[in-house]
Amino acid sequence: MKQEKMPTSDSYHPYLISHLKDPSYAAGYIEAILEEEDPEPELLKMALSNVAEALGEQNMTPEQAKVHREKLDELLSKSSSEVIYNLGTWLNAFGLKLTVAVAEKADDSNTNAASNSELSVK
Repeated sequence: MKQEKMPTSDSYHPYLISHLKDPSYAAGYIEAILEEEDPEPELLKMALSNVAEALGEQNMTPEQAKVHREKLDELLSKSSSEVIYNLGTWLNAFGLKLTVAVAEKADDSNTNAASNSELSVK
């Protein structure tokens, strides 16, 4: 059985973008960045740019996608609380939504009941 090779760094970006065209993959990609223990703002910005490139191609005209990519810099330069609301709106344009869920803890027996709680920002 032939095993799929991980692309080299030269072709990783097109490989990533092709996978990010799946909204579920894109959402997981952003979620993984947001769950980093030592978050890097530039990493989040890069992840959001990659998602905008991938989903913008299929959900928007080229002009709309360009405007949304330009809005990203503006959005991330705002105050903290304003960024959260604007990020929810920005993601919604790509068919994604920002949610907050209860973090699961291995030693908490109440986690299963609470893990279905979510707050959506649209």
